[in-house]
Amino acid sequence: MSAGAAANRDQARISATGVGKWFGEVIAVNNCTLRVGAGVVGLLGANGAGKSTLFKMLAGLIEPSCGEVRVLGARLRDRVGWYRRVGFCPESDALPEWMTGREYLSLMLRLMGFDGAETRRRTDRWLERFDLAAAAGRRLGGYSKGMRQKLKLAQALAHDPDVIFLDEPLNGMDPMSRKDAITLVGDLGRQGRTVLVSSHILPEIESMTDQIILIDRGRVLAEGSVAEIRDKIPEHPTTVALVSPDPRALAAFLIGREHVEGVRIDDQGRVVVHTGHAVAFYRALPGWVRDHGLVVTEILTLDDSLEAVFQYLTER
Repeated sequence: MSAGAAANRDQARISATGVGKWFGEVIAVNNCTLRVGAGVVGLLGANGAGKSTLFKMLAGLIEPSCGEVRVLGARLRDRVGWYRRVGFCPESDALPEWMTGREYLSLMLRLMGFDGAETRRRTDRWLERFDLAAAAGRRLGGYSKGMRQKLKLAQALAHDPDVIFLDEPLNGMDPMSRKDAITLVGDLGRQGRTVLVSSHILPEIESMTDQIILIDRGRVLAEGSVAEIRDKIPEHPTTVALVSPDPRALAAFLIGREHVEGVRIDDQGRVVVHTGHAVAFYRALPGWVRDHGLVVTEILTLDDSLEAVFQYLTER
């Protein structure tokens, strides 16, 4: 884990300790412990993995059967006023069909304690931000799925929360709106907000962050960066391809080096390295190149995608 990631983890804004949730004889979440600091973190799991239940417990919407959840250092249900510091975009689509977009967003802001003038200012700003100004006077029953999704995002963000929960936030959006929402999520993380994004679609999470929490069958399998988690799967060494104008010299140098388990030249002339400690290998490589007159023009990691990591962890 990098120093920055470790610092963020130490300054957790969302924490769960031994959290579990069961419904009758069905265990939805089992003994989960995690910490989330500033920035964007993806909560990833297949449908039925317990992801939505854990997400709702972290957001204070349902109580855990055991364990404890804290947001900004407190149990939200003990300090109801702190919900003003939290934004939540739900996966479910249960908007009031009879209200207009403007009425709905205004109501959400008034419930957060803003006066009339500030409510109007923020409503106008966020309707414009999500290209909904022209449809502001239309009833929500006539909104498309993508428009409804953007309005849910607007109400989650319009009160400037410190901690933001986004449950499947890109559902139903067209490609341009998805790209815009992904950019917005990244901006929120860079501003120092805590954004927890839940999704079962791997490319969505990869486009937003490399900091992830993997959940499967109600248990947290791993948390951290993709590279850090990948390093903890020793039975699957990471495969790295290095492009060089002199691949033979590079391959000869790398054979037997620390963190290198195997070297070969593939049919594209690339030097393919197998390493069980990818993070350490990436740190060592620049020094090797500089000190030994080697040339590497491109580095390609062939199997540390989120999809590969998730597959390796769930098949164990």
